Amino acid sequence: MHKKWNYMIIIGAMIISCSDKTGKHQVTWPDAVAPVAERKSHLRIIHGDTVADDYFWLNDYFKKGPESGNVVSYLEEENTYTSAMLKDTEGLQQSLFQEMKDRIKEKDESVPYLKNGYYYYTRTEEGKQYYKFCRRKGSMNAAEEILLDVDVLAHGYPYYAANGFSVSPDNKLLSFGVDTVSRREYTIYIKNLETGQLLPDKIEKTTGDATWASDNNTIFYTAKNPATLLTEKIKRHRLGTSQATDVIVYDEKDNTNYISVGKSKNDEYIMIYSGGTLSSEVLFLKADDPLGSFTSFQPRQKNVLYSVTPLADRFLILTNDQAKNFKVMQCPLDKTSKAHWKEFIPHREDVLIAEIDEFRDFLVISERKNGLTQMAVRSLRDGVQHYLDFGEPAYTVYPSTNVEYDTDVVRYGYTSLITPSSTFDYHMRTKKKELKKQQEVIGGYQPEDYLTERLFATASDGSQIPISLVYKKGLKKDGTAPLLLYAYGSYGVSMDPAFNTSRLSLLDRGFVYAIAHIRGGEEMGRQWYEDGKMMKKKNTFTDFIDCGKYLIAQQFTSEKHLYAQGGSAGGLLMGAVINMAPEIWNGVIAQVPFVDVVNTMLDETIPLTTNEYDEWGNPNQEPAYAYMKSYSPYENITAKEYPNLLVTTGLHDSQVQYFEPAKWVAKLRATKKGSNVILLKTDMDYGHGGASGRFDYLKDIALNYAFLFKLEGILK
Repeated sequence: MHKKWNYMIIIGAMIISCSDKTGKHQVTWPDAVAPVAERKSHLRIIHGDTVADDYFWLNDYFKKGPESGNVVSYLEEENTYTSAMLKDTEGLQQSLFQEMKDRIKEKDESVPYLKNGYYYYTRTEEGKQYYKFCRRKGSMNAAEEILLDVDVLAHGYPYYAANGFSVSPDNKLLSFGVDTVSRREYTIYIKNLETGQLLPDKIEKTTGDATWASDNNTIFYTAKNPATLLTEKIKRHRLGTSQATDVIVYDEKDNTNYISVGKSKNDEYIMIYSGGTLSSEVLFLKADDPLGSFTSFQPRQKNVLYSVTPLADRFLILTNDQAKNFKVMQCPLDKTSKAHWKEFIPHREDVLIAEIDEFRDFLVISERKNGLTQMAVRSLRDGVQHYLDFGEPAYTVYPSTNVEYDTDVVRYGYTSLITPSSTFDYHMRTKKKELKKQQEVIGGYQPEDYLTERLFATASDGSQIPISLVYKKGLKKDGTAPLLLYAYGSYGVSMDPAFNTSRLSLLDRGFVYAIAHIRGGEEMGRQWYEDGKMMKKKNTFTDFIDCGKYLIAQQFTSEKHLYAQGGSAGGLLMGAVINMAPEIWNGVIAQVPFVDVVNTMLDETIPLTTNEYDEWGNPNQEPAYAYMKSYSPYENITAKEYPNLLVTTGLHDSQVQYFEPAKWVAKLRATKKGSNVILLKTDMDYGHGGASGRFDYLKDIALNYAFLFKLEGILK
């Protein structure tokens, strides 16, 4: 079905160690012929608009259609081609993998946290890909109990993920979820911690998280639709019964909402959350009444989001009702409707309230101001509030594991582009902080050898876009340095500056690494997100391009040495910017990219499609269709020169199906001009997040870096 092709790899066809007069390194690629996907007629007709989609057949593996086998063959041919084109980097990839692996402390242990009389922690062993989940009773000097040995459980599986660890109130049972396919569809198991045996209970097609009622015999869980993978129902399971008899306690009728179930920190309530981009609803039930009915806290309202935090004497409500950056309300425990809400923390135009972490006598409030995260500690006794100080220009701080309600200590995580991940305990009464652990970089790491900056690029509409940068000291800002610009820019997800040991392999070879905090994220408040979604989505793309141009103007790099990277919705970003401004990037890495926006959003059988209408729009409505079509990367490929491109995907991806990048690559190859390469690598065993082991993922990073280094003429 595909054009037959052979490899004529020229012996010695390695990167030539010279540059042309433009300063761009000359690269020689092996003489291998790229696969050519067969074109088959398929028309999409909607709103009076007819569009030819010659590569539509590539979704047949997902649809279990007649071309399934041919799809797999094509993807395997693409993998073989990519391997051939990067053959001369195999040694470099292996050395990069080992270099990055050698920085990881193989025998390590997490900071223990106290819950219901036990200290819980995970630990890793030398040479092992996974970890052990353990506890000790009363003191870290007590005997260790290994609750789950994930190294043993994962043996023989190409992919293995365990999540949702939850211990029953009497400390005797452990629930956990397992996914061996990488579709984020988990089976829940229950382990008897006294005997070490698994109970017969086996609950399939869930999110993996289970919530215990106070009776130690009832769990609540979120069930997934097996086809769309939507979270549709909350169910109640009684131990010792069949899953077929589980009772539906909540059935979500709005297929644009995600739902979940959990327990309040004070252990008083089981709480169901149903929410989309624009509205939400909370239902609650006393944890000691598992057979009771859930009550709506406040019926959902259009364009109103809220979440609920139970305290000993009242409920707190975090909401955007007439408060774009959110405010905090309060109400009595027995009167929860909106009519009884009273203001507790007012709305501020310049501060986004992101999260509340509750304790008996204190609140810890996570906020965003001027694009930076900050933490405020507020006394519930006298209302006095103070902020923690961190002393770096760009950093990330966040509440860590805080499962105890009756404590004066909040645990938080801190990191920056040059500060390894650190865990602190902060004593809220005394205002003393205690470093519990900092990520150890094996082989030596000196933060003073690197510099981090925070700059602002002016967007085309005048908005100021924050950029966080890191590079090794001694950088010459003369436009000759290679720079990798990363961003995401969707769902209100903020890409905060954080340390990464693997990134040292870039920095130590002369790269600048930069994060563009573009609209579509929430770095600068809720409006920042709303200005980068739906009918304003193009701001996300133009922001990123403007950041790239700004970094060139500031001579951090040049068009010949500028690279871009993004994944998932950030992969959509990559596809859009190479259509809009292909000339400013030398190379682009698009990971699991969401590039076939219109077709995916028209197909409700594809997992998660309907959940996304409030983010991208519903193309069944003509204005949304026209706008999405105007930027969708797959729809806007034209005959021009594109940057060198490395595209990665997973055959079992549940978030962005493999056929989106496959179709995109096929159409790009058939349409583009010039000699720049387009490479597609499909992981045939994994899904959206890649490999599950703590070392295997480094192979993907090594591949990405080798691609960049080849384009820069970096041989080792």
